[in-house]
Amino acid sequence: MISSPHPLDHLVLPTVDIALARERLGKLGFTVAPNARHPFGTQNACVFLADKTYLEPLGVASTEQCEKSILDGNVFVARDQAYRFRVGENGFSTVVFGTDDAVADDKRFKEAAISAGQMLDFSRPMKMPDGTETTAGFRLAFAADLRAPDFLAFCCQRINPLPADRSVLERHENGVTGIARVALSAPQPSAYRRFFEDVVGNPQITEHSFGLTVKAANADLEILTPEGMEAFYDLPVSADDPGLRARAILFKTRDLSVTSSHFTANGVTYTRKNNRLLARLAPGEGALFAFEETK
Repeated sequence: MISSPHPLDHLVLPTVDIALARERLGKLGFTVAPNARHPFGTQNACVFLADKTYLEPLGVASTEQCEKSILDGNVFVARDQAYRFRVGENGFSTVVFGTDDAVADDKRFKEAAISAGQMLDFSRPMKMPDGTETTAGFRLAFAADLRAPDFLAFCCQRINPLPADRSVLERHENGVTGIARVALSAPQPSAYRRFFEDVVGNPQITEHSFGLTVKAANADLEILTPEGMEAFYDLPVSADDPGLRARAILFKTRDLSVTSSHFTANGVTYTRKNNRLLARLAPGEGALFAFEETK
């Protein structure tokens, strides 16, 4: 058992084309980091936020290298390829939590019978906008629920941390400062309560008429019924699949008028829902993006 819930670290958004994701995220007003390649065949172009969370649009750099990595037991690549086969090349597959001890998390996952496979240690170069380069190292412990083949969670330990000063990458023209909530859908949200208790580390969980709210250290996860997805995000989802799917991200922004002005100037279609802006789903986005003003 861990002493306090893990924080949200980042979100993995498979994309058919990193360039397409970069274009869409740029239109939405995000600053996108330079492309970075993993040693196992995938690549990303991350969006770093001021609250130290980030988005990881994930592309395939080498199909051959990915296939070899899967044969070597790489869970990250295997689950990404499975998601692309089952769901599609654009989506939202994985929620990642930060940890100081991935080995302990892996042990907990095995004891709870939710381990998704062997741990992964790797490092990759990271290029900063000023041209400097550093090496980032990671240790991952994976968790999955067999009833939800299209959703993966893992805990990520920074062995060689990302640069502490990423301020130039954390400033975004849309005014976004961080992630407030992550929304997932399931016809029976309560079926996944135990899974999130084990993954996040005994978080506070509240039940309501539309599902569950799981409180990580720095953000909330909402596991919502299809009715809840409609009510909060105007997002129709099928009730036929009993599995769990990641669907939407609610961002914190300093000034919603700045966000809406940027959308209008860049031809981004959006709607208003209560005190939120909802950006229409488009290729390269992966999830529904919602925006809420936070003082």
